[in-house]
Amino acid sequence: MFTRIDSYVLRQLLISLGAVTIGLAALVWLTQSLRFIELVLDRGLSFWVFLELTGLLLPSFFSVILPITTFVVVLFTYVRLGSDRELVVMRAAGLSQWQLARPAMGVALIATVVGFLLSIWIVPASHAAFRDWQFEIRNQMAGLLLQEGVFSSLGGDLTVYARTREDDGTLRGIMVHDARERGAPVTILAEAGRITSGPLGPRVTLLNGQRQQLEVSAHGPRLNVLSFSENSVDLARATRAEGERFRNAQERSMYELLHPEPEVSLRDRRRFRAEAHQRLSNPVTAISLALLALAVALTGQFQRHGGGLRLFVGCAVAVGVLAIGLVAASAAARTNSLIFLIWVHAILPGAISVWILAEMPGAPAFLRGRPPAPPGTSFTEEAKA
Repeated sequence: MFTRIDSYVLRQLLISLGAVTIGLAALVWLTQSLRFIELVLDRGLSFWVFLELTGLLLPSFFSVILPITTFVVVLFTYVRLGSDRELVVMRAAGLSQWQLARPAMGVALIATVVGFLLSIWIVPASHAAFRDWQFEIRNQMAGLLLQEGVFSSLGGDLTVYARTREDDGTLRGIMVHDARERGAPVTILAEAGRITSGPLGPRVTLLNGQRQQLEVSAHGPRLNVLSFSENSVDLARATRAEGERFRNAQERSMYELLHPEPEVSLRDRRRFRAEAHQRLSNPVTAISLALLALAVALTGQFQRHGGGLRLFVGCAVAVGVLAIGLVAASAAARTNSLIFLIWVHAILPGAISVWILAEMPGAPAFLRGRPPAPPGTSFTEEAKA
C-alpha cells in the first residue's frame, strides 16, 4: 500500500516522465518533420496536411523513447534524492531500499502498460495512415514534387527533369526516365509539356520529343527510338490500385504478423515474426531499464557532493543495452532462430539488476534464497546473516 512518501516520490517521477517524454518526442518530431517542410514551402502542400502527416509519426516516437525516458527519470530522480539527503532521511525513518524502489516500479508498470497500448494497437494504425498519406502524395499529388532544374525522383523507378517551369504550369526541356517495367527502361525527351489529371492520378502530356527504349533480346540489346508530336506518361508510381499496395511490418496488426498471407515472401515472413516479438518485448524493457536505474542509484556509498560518476556509469550501461537491442532486432529479422535474443535483451538487464538489489538490506527473503528473518531482527543483523 502506498504511503505519503511513496506518493511524494511517485509524483516527482510522473511529472518528470511526462515532461521528458513529451519534450524528447517533440524534439524528435521536429527533426523528422524537416524532411516534409519542403512540401509546404516549395511545393504548395497545405500546412494542415503537413501537420496531420507528421503528427501520425508521434505514436511511434513515444513507443520508442518511453522505456528510455523511464530509465532517465528514475535514475536522475533517485540520484537527486540521494544528493539532497532525502534518501538518508527516508532510510532513517525505517524504509528499506525495496520500499524506496516501489514508486519507481509503479512508474515502470504504467510505462509498460502505455507501451503495450502503443506498440500493439496505436502505432500500427498510425503508421498505416502515414503510409497511405505518403502514397497519395507520391502518386495523386506527384505534380507537387516536380521542381525546375532538379531531377525529381517519384519513387525509386521514375525520374522527371524539367529545365524550366513557367507561371502557367508549362514545362520546358523535359526528360523522363521510366524504369517501372522491369527489363525495359524508357527514356523520353520532349521540348515542352504540361501536367494534367488522369484516371490513375497526375500525368504529364509531352509535346515534340523522342521515346527511347532499350530492349534486350537473344541477339543482344537493341535501342528503339520513336519520334512523336504528342505523348503522355502517368506519374503514379505504380499501375495497381492504392488499396493493393504492399503493407510493411510496421503497419500490420499482430494477427497479420503471426499469420501472413500465403503470397508473402519468406523474407517478409521472417521480418513479420521478428516485428511481432519486438512489439511484445519493447514495453517490457521499461521495467528492465527502471530496475537498472534503481540498481545504479540505490547501491553504493552515500556521496556528499553529488553523484556524477553514478549517473555516467548508469547512462553508459543503458546505452550499451540499447545498442545490443538494435543488433539483436536486426539479427532476428534476418534469422528467426535468433528471436530469443530479443527477449534476452528485454529481460536479462532487469534480472541482473534484481540480483544486485537482492543483496541490499531489506530485500525480500525469497529473492536472496534465505528464510525470512525472525521478528525483531534488524536489517543490519539480517544483512550480516
